[in-house]
Amino acid sequence: MIDQLFAPFLEFGFMRRALVGCLALSLSAPPVGVFLMLRRMSLMSEAMSHAILPGAAAGFLVAGLSLPAMTLGGLAAGLAVALLAGLVTRSTVLKEDASLAAFYLISLAAGVLLVSLRGSQIDLLHILFGTVLALDDAALLLLGGIATVTLFALAALYRPLVMECVDPLFLRTVSRAGGPVHFAFLALVVMNLVGGFQALGTLLAVGLMLLPAITARFWARDLSGLIPASMLVSTLASLIGLSLSYHADLPTGPAIVLAAGALYLVSMLVGPRGGLVYRLVRPRHLEA
Repeated sequence: MIDQLFAPFLEFGFMRRALVGCLALSLSAPPVGVFLMLRRMSLMSEAMSHAILPGAAAGFLVAGLSLPAMTLGGLAAGLAVALLAGLVTRSTVLKEDASLAAFYLISLAAGVLLVSLRGSQIDLLHILFGTVLALDDAALLLLGGIATVTLFALAALYRPLVMECVDPLFLRTVSRAGGPVHFAFLALVVMNLVGGFQALGTLLAVGLMLLPAITARFWARDLSGLIPASMLVSTLASLIGLSLSYHADLPTGPAIVLAAGALYLVSMLVGPRGGLVYRLVRPRHLEA
């Protein structure tokens, strides 16, 4: 069984490239997902993943399936939506989740329309669901660069990010770093979604960001355990998903996300930190 799991990566270069790309995502996206979960902003990442679609589509219209053009377009669109949603939240009665939902729907429709103007259904499928088995050197360098920037940025922003998760009002009281830290964190979210877009497409890019982070909650008690646990879950899901897609001839992106979903379901059942089985067999208070 172990031989079957690793055989595709030993035999084929495109499988090794896909694995390296997924490993880079597994180092950067899950820690961002952990902070999204702790800040109760998990669904915001889903909206942001679709917000990059119009920019990527505009890059596609200008230069075709060009990595630099689509990456820059996606970054610009994602950051613009994040800033606009924040501006609307501070200028109107709408909450941030409502403004993001509005921009998410507009962005998704606009992106699909832009791709349809010039591309084929195959091009649209590539953008929506990614081409993880077709990652080239430029894409791997991009994913590696995003992982490096993300890890260094999280290390630098760790204390204010944790404080904002625990007590944002106290952070605003003792420091003016709350606003800049919030927008810097949103920029990291957009960067990692753009990286995930290169491999898994806009519809599945959030999969390796949130599912491993949620799964880690069943295995770790605090933040120091959640972050490495989420990375490990994402790495395992990538390995299983890629191998399963090769042996069963399945679409690769969905296979990876479904593998992460399967790990979540198993953890929900047997995880030692609040899993269903653990809660059922745990002795009652004062009976142990």
